[in-house]
Amino acid sequence: MQIDFHHATTYVIARLSGFGHAKAEIIAHAAQYVDDATNDGLICFDNLAMYKRIASAHKMLDYKNIEKLANHQVWIPFHFLPGNEGKAAGLNPDADFRHKIVCKPNSFVARDMVRACIEDRSKPNALHRLGITMHVYADTWAHQGFAGINDRINLVKDVLDENNNPDPSLLGRVKEFFSDRFDDITSDFVGDMLPLGHGAALSYPDRPYLKWHYTNGEGSFVERDNPKDFLEAAEEMCKAMRRFQLGDADASVAGLNQSDSIKLDSMFRSIIEEDGDKRHKVWLKAIENGEFGFPPEKLEYIAKGKGSWKHKAISDTRSKQLKNVIFTYHPSFLDSDWKHFHDALMAHRFVVISEILPRYGISAA
Repeated sequence: MQIDFHHATTYVIARLSGFGHAKAEIIAHAAQYVDDATNDGLICFDNLAMYKRIASAHKMLDYKNIEKLANHQVWIPFHFLPGNEGKAAGLNPDADFRHKIVCKPNSFVARDMVRACIEDRSKPNALHRLGITMHVYADTWAHQGFAGINDRINLVKDVLDENNNPDPSLLGRVKEFFSDRFDDITSDFVGDMLPLGHGAALSYPDRPYLKWHYTNGEGSFVERDNPKDFLEAAEEMCKAMRRFQLGDADASVAGLNQSDSIKLDSMFRSIIEEDGDKRHKVWLKAIENGEFGFPPEKLEYIAKGKGSWKHKAISDTRSKQLKNVIFTYHPSFLDSDWKHFHDALMAHRFVVISEILPRYGISAA
């Protein structure tokens, strides 16, 4: 999924589940920031204090995508949560690792992840952790059938929309990226270069309006209905956020009401725009116009630079982190959204990698 869902739709769902504007804004910002927190390493301050943060994403054409450890510690806990073939803990002990880590929508693993988040709701970074969890939870629908490792299981073929048309956009970008090294770049080359996650499937899994199909890496024909999947994800996210507010992971709660469900479904299907940022602007305008079941709000998202969480925390406007930079320390850093987010990232990764996945016989790092 892209910024239109992870930020704007997540905000809408948070409001519809009962959160006020301020809390929903934090949840939605954290959900999207998972895709934008590409820097890691040590932050050093002028009073000798230090803070070490981790990354939750790499750029698609980043060389780190081919480093297996980076795959396991970034793509698996934050983008391609293993599904254990849809089975509960302990019921699939002898399955092939490659199949165990394929993402499945609303899997037992995903529900355990949501439960762990709810059980930690008393922490100062609880809303940030919820946003991160909602990002990963939503992606179990969008990224179903794919795995967060470099493997031929992800090398899909014949990726076509419902009208049997291919998407030339990524192929063109890859051609431009490698133009000084290769003369003839084909779609097969793209697949070979991007065997991580749904790289070979381009952006098809992330666009809410698409119905599409492909042949997966093991030769099976797969049909996908993104509007249906995205609406189901929204419904389950609403329930999860209601349970979070109650502090009870087992609470019997309602999801979206019928009118809200119809509105979201309409938005998913009608905003037919390949660029996620352009779809995002449409959602923000709808929120500002009060088109949902809550009062109008002016919502924005600044990933990096002036006004971003990072800028507010350490007064840094750079998009890339430079080495040997000393930052001025302010006591407010400890309660900043940026620090809370990165604390929550580390907590989320530890719980998923070290506590939840081992219950399913999965060792990811």
